[in-house]
Amino acid sequence: MEIVTGVAPARAERRERGSIPRAWEQPSLRVVAIGGGTGLPAVLGGLARVARRGAWLQRLEVTALVAASDDGGSSGRLRRENGVLPPGDVRNCLIALADERSRSLARLFRYRFGRGEGLRGHSMGNLLLTALTSLEGDFLAAIERAERMLRCRGKVLPSTLESVRLVGLLEDGSRIEGEHTFVGERASRIARIELVPRAPKAAPGVLEAIRAADVIVLGPGSLYSSVITNLLVEGVAEAVRESGALRILVQNLMTEPGETQGLDALGHVEAVMRHAGKVADVLLVDGRPRVPTDLLQGYARKGQHPVRIDTRAILARGVIPVEADLLAAGARVRHDPDKLAAAVIGLALQGNEA
Repeated sequence: MEIVTGVAPARAERRERGSIPRAWEQPSLRVVAIGGGTGLPAVLGGLARVARRGAWLQRLEVTALVAASDDGGSSGRLRRENGVLPPGDVRNCLIALADERSRSLARLFRYRFGRGEGLRGHSMGNLLLTALTSLEGDFLAAIERAERMLRCRGKVLPSTLESVRLVGLLEDGSRIEGEHTFVGERASRIARIELVPRAPKAAPGVLEAIRAADVIVLGPGSLYSSVITNLLVEGVAEAVRESGALRILVQNLMTEPGETQGLDALGHVEAVMRHAGKVADVLLVDGRPRVPTDLLQGYARKGQHPVRIDTRAILARGVIPVEADLLAAGARVRHDPDKLAAAVIGLALQGNEA
């Protein structure tokens, strides 16, 4: 891992905000990971494997704070028809944190129906969480029951228990409503997003987890609908700003049509700051992309391109760019969960030496 500058300035700033993370005093970590979609499970999967091995950490406590604005696909249907919070992103995080001894049950949670009137498109995990919500009486209790079933190596919390809708305000003055409308190329880029109702209350345990964290990880994942949407929940951005934790924003590898088309790494950082203030000390990037040309061409046909990174511009915004090998092998451009977890933990432990 290559640090473009040092972590000492960030450490000094954390002294001004409050405490130095406990991770710098003993080999233990409380990690809060914030996001949704497919990006957050990548962080959680790697951290869960570290927690299982646990040879050089006394304790690794992982809490996932998950976006609650999904209104598409199976989650959207269950939300509309059963009045539950969208279960899809929660399900993915539960599976990522599941113990290896629960592999068969995790496969069941993953299973998606390919046919059947009313069933096609639903995942079994979404249906189980909906059923557990009815049986247990509320969504949080349903998640806790699922955590026990899967022997999860961490906790999963929705950022809010309120039914929220995501609204995008575009640069040309128009607006889009509903998370499902954020996908796909459009003529005008997103300028800001809002939740309706505004500033919904944080779910029980969310703010407490942030305040107790040694490391806070934002992303990877869809910039607006997976990461920033969590920061619009009442008290969340403020808690992250005031935290003494090491705060890491994980840079997406590729742009997304609709969400970040044409946006470079600095644009990602500025979008987060525009909505939540200074909530990141470090921008973690894959600084040496080794993606085959034919693979990039395939992504380009879908309107996706590698995110351009200007480290000097990022430093000028008060965020430290850190380069690491994060790319997974294979036919998709994605983060490797184990590399990502190693980089996050390595940054936390290096801070003790600054």
